[in-house]
Amino acid sequence: MPTTTPAVGATAREQLPTRPERMGRLPYTRQHTRVLLGSGTGWALDAMDVGLISFVGLAVATSWDLTRTEQSWLLSIGFVGMALGATVGGMLADRYGRRTVFALTLLVYGLATGASALATGLAMLLVLRFVVGIGLGAELPVASTLVSELSPARIRGRMVVALESFWAVGWILAALIGFFVVPTSEEGWRWAFALGVVPALYAVVVRRGLPESPLFLERRGRVEEAEEVVRRFEASAGLPPQESRPLPPAPPRTPGALWGAVYRRRTLGIWLVWFCVNFSYYGAFIWLPTLLYAQGFDLVRSFGYTLVITLAQLPGYAVAAVLVEVWGRRATLATFLVGSGVSAVFFGMAGEVWQILAAGCALSFFNLGAWGALYAITPEIYPTTVRASGAGAAAGFGRIASVAAPLLVPVVLAAWGNAALFAVFGASFVLGAAAAWILLPEQAGDALDTT
Repeated sequence: MPTTTPAVGATAREQLPTRPERMGRLPYTRQHTRVLLGSGTGWALDAMDVGLISFVGLAVATSWDLTRTEQSWLLSIGFVGMALGATVGGMLADRYGRRTVFALTLLVYGLATGASALATGLAMLLVLRFVVGIGLGAELPVASTLVSELSPARIRGRMVVALESFWAVGWILAALIGFFVVPTSEEGWRWAFALGVVPALYAVVVRRGLPESPLFLERRGRVEEAEEVVRRFEASAGLPPQESRPLPPAPPRTPGALWGAVYRRRTLGIWLVWFCVNFSYYGAFIWLPTLLYAQGFDLVRSFGYTLVITLAQLPGYAVAAVLVEVWGRRATLATFLVGSGVSAVFFGMAGEVWQILAAGCALSFFNLGAWGALYAITPEIYPTTVRASGAGAAAGFGRIASVAAPLLVPVVLAAWGNAALFAVFGASFVLGAAAAWILLPEQAGDALDTT
C-alpha cells in the first residue's frame, strides 16, 4: 500500500494543466481586451511614425530641394534601423521580457521622432530616423509575441490579426496629419514630427498597465509572478484558481537553433515571406504620395488619395481576422498575397483617378490582410525559448527588403516606368505566397510550443 500512494499522487499531478494550458483554455475576457488595446495603441503609434515619413519625405524633399537619391535615403534609412532593431529586440525580449522591451522601444522611437522636428539638415535627420527605426523595428515582433502568448488558443490568430489591424489606425492617423498638418506651411513637417513624441509618453502606460507573458516568466524561473498573471486572467473569466504542473525542462537553445534540423524549413519559409512582403509593401506605400504627385496631382490631392487608399486597410484586416481561424493561417496568407500581386499589377496600369483609387484600395485591402496573417503565424512556429528571437530575426531579414525597395523605386521608374515597377511588386507578392504555402506549417488551433 505505501508503494502505491506516491504513484497515484504522481499520476494526479501529471493530469494537472500547465500554466500555458490554463491560459489557452480561457474564454475571452476583459483582461484580453486590455492587452489588445494596450499593445494595439503602441502598434498604432508605431504605424503612425512609419506612415509619417511617406508624407513628410515629400514635404522635406520639396522644402530642402532634395534629389531623388537623397529622398530615397530619407525614406529608407529608418528601415536600416528597423532591421537591426527587430533582430536585437527579439533576442532582448527572450532574455529580459516582452513587456520590458516593448516599453523601451516606444520610449526610444518616440523621443527620436520628437527630436526629428528640430533637425537642421539632412545628415541630422538621417541619423535620427535611423534611431527611430531601431525602436520601431524592435517593437513589432515583441508586441505580437506578447499578445500571442497571452491569447486563448482557439482565437490566438484572430487576436494577433486584431493587433495588426491597429497598424491601419496608425497609418490613417499619419495620412490625416499629412493631409491637415504637413501642407499648412513650409515647416508643417516639423509639427508632424513633433506629434510623434506621443509614444515616449505612452511607454509609461505600457510598462505599468500590461502584464508580462507567464510563459516567459516561468521559463525564466519566476514562477510566482507567472502564477499571479494567470490567476488575474482566471479571475477576469470568473474562474477559481487552479493548481498547475510545472513545465517540463526546455532544452538549451540559442538563436542559432532557428536553422537547426527542426526549424530550418519554416525559418527559410518565414524569412522569404517577410522579405517579399516588405519589398512590395514599402516599395509601393512609402512612395505612394510621391508617385501620385509625379502623375500631376498636387500635394493636397496626392495626400487625399493616399488617405482614401489607406482606409481600405481596415476591412482587409477584418476579413483576415475571420479567415485565419476558418481557413487557417497558411491559406489566408497565401490567398491575400496573391490578391496583393494582382492588385499591384492593375495599380501599375491605372491611369484614370477612379482606376488609381480602385486598384489602390484593392492593394491596400489584400496587402494589409496578408500582414495580419503573417504576424499571426510568425510567433507560433517557434518554441517559447526562442519565440521572440525567431520573430525578430524574420522581421529583421524582411527589413533588408524595406531598405532596398525605396532605393530601387526611382531606378526602376526611370528605366521602365510605373507599370514595370508594380509588376515587380506583384511578382514579389506571388513569390511570397508560394513560400508560405510550400514551406510553412499550419498552426491554427494548435497549442503554442512551450519548450
